[in-house]
Amino acid sequence: MTTVKDAASTFLRNGRIAVTGVSRNPSGHGSNSVYSRLKERGYDVFAVNPNAETIGDDPCYPDVSSIPDGVDAVVIATAPERTMETMRECAALGIDQVWMHRAFGKGSVDPEAVSWGREHGIEVIDGGCPLMFDPTADGAHKVMKTVLTITGKVPRQV
Repeated sequence: MTTVKDAASTFLRNGRIAVTGVSRNPSGHGSNSVYSRLKERGYDVFAVNPNAETIGDDPCYPDVSSIPDGVDAVVIATAPERTMETMRECAALGIDQVWMHRAFGKGSVDPEAVSWGREHGIEVIDGGCPLMFDPTADGAHKVMKTVLTITGKVPRQV
């Protein structure tokens, strides 16, 4: 098994990352925070939401398959009932790194999708948030990572 720190480091070395579940109404949506921070840090990041054409001034795509020239990795930040659909799409596209966002509650983690993804060669980070790890982390997210690791919401290994 890989430590979550090593898996996060590998994930965050990708230049082109899709974030699913980005909302037109960003208040309270972790996906919007992830999208914005990755963009601020210089990533080529793509918003995915089938119900939006734009997020702010940026284009929004209905699914990962619609992103021109594809992506290297995907942050899933939708309801867990939608996670398997995105996981299957990633496998079909040859995307081998997926992060299922979770801070509090269930987040986007679907245990069946985690197992399925790993069986199909995808490195799945099943919990936590990319903003909890360098180079995208800030102090508040680092504190959250510590607390959420203790409570099991951030895995120690993937």
